[in-house]
Amino acid sequence: MIKVWGGIMEGLVLLLNKENIDYEIIKHKRPIHTAEQGADYFGIEVGQTAPTLILSSDKGFIALIVAGDRGKIDFKELGEKVGFQIKGLVKPKEVEKITGFKVGAVSMIEHNLPCIIDSHLFDYDYIYGGTGSENHTLKINAKNLKKLINVISEV
Repeated sequence: MIKVWGGIMEGLVLLLNKENIDYEIIKHKRPIHTAEQGADYFGIEVGQTAPTLILSSDKGFIALIVAGDRGKIDFKELGEKVGFQIKGLVKPKEVEKITGFKVGAVSMIEHNLPCIIDSHLFDYDYIYGGTGSENHTLKINAKNLKKLINVISEV
């Protein structure tokens, strides 16, 4: 679990600094629960929001970092694209048990799961996603994000 000091996630900050990543952690007064809320709050396109979803598959648990404008995900189609069966979203209590983070605040980086990343995120200079804290958002370049996670597929 990420330790918090001064309102910022210590483990995440140490990793980003160690890897010399260009980033910003943005504090907000209330949680942001939807891509639309994030886009409105940050004054960005919905596609720049990057929620991290935890999926169950025949290969175990997988993190899917998806562009906020992607819409409803067809898990069968996604499985066909990545070459293995995607069973669906993991239930919220299990997400917290697996990652240490609550649904809606799952860190894009520190979940320690293999990742599928939405290639649409690479269309933007910066994307915005979870830090592990409901009241903080990570602003990062998707190419830099890719350096920090175990990407098994881009879709």
